[in-house]
Amino acid sequence: MLWKIATFNVNGLRARLPIVVDWLKKQQPDVLCLQETKCQDQDFPYPAFQEVGYHTYARGEKSFNGVALISKAPLAEVWPEFGDGLPDSEARLIAGQVSGIWIINTYIPQGRHPQDPAFTDKLGFFDRLRNWFNRRFRPDQPLIWTGDMNVAPDKLDVYDPEHLDGAVGFHPLERQALAEVAAWGFIDLYRQFHPQDQQFTFWDYRLAKSFARNLGWRLDHIMVTASLAQVAKECEVDVAPRGLAKPSDHTPLWAVFELEQLDPD
Repeated sequence: MLWKIATFNVNGLRARLPIVVDWLKKQQPDVLCLQETKCQDQDFPYPAFQEVGYHTYARGEKSFNGVALISKAPLAEVWPEFGDGLPDSEARLIAGQVSGIWIINTYIPQGRHPQDPAFTDKLGFFDRLRNWFNRRFRPDQPLIWTGDMNVAPDKLDVYDPEHLDGAVGFHPLERQALAEVAAWGFIDLYRQFHPQDQQFTFWDYRLAKSFARNLGWRLDHIMVTASLAQVAKECEVDVAPRGLAKPSDHTPLWAVFELEQLDPD
């Protein structure tokens, strides 16, 4: 059985709803992870997804952040927060289980500037996430960690690594923090299939004609544990939505797995 997951930072779901729903109809992922939905739960457009055959699980807040899991099959279990006793004041994590696979959808803080307190908060979020993985899961489980990580891991993942080195999103401390969480037991699935390709998932609105000039960053990732990496068949970026009218500044990243080959143990 082929099973497909995708991640997409929509930068305001209600503004991008036609783009997202049209993409769902055409691409038919089994699960779509959304970030930066920017709407409270009571304002989430649940009917639009129900009409095209999807169940929706969302955690949002007004005007900022917001994450959601859009799934063809009902999720067996959903965690809308860390549940580690610390405040979860921002809607940045939602996790759910389907087909025996745990999916952790995160919207990592952007960090603003390396000298801003928000940058320290970003590093702390990665640390909290790794501790959470240690308590809740095992690396030998089939696990997907995905979303907008707001970090480009390597020089190949930004359009100008010399100029951008040390900038937020490509700072050595951020790259180290991402690598330390990945070292818990995750494989960067896009890099497994494309070890030398330069492909971006984000093109900044503030940079003139960034998409047309391909001045981008690879900030969105699908990280998987080894058991899923072994049964993965594809992992690709779909750039088409970024070229539409009134797009998000990100574009979808998707992966396909052959779940029948997954070791049940």
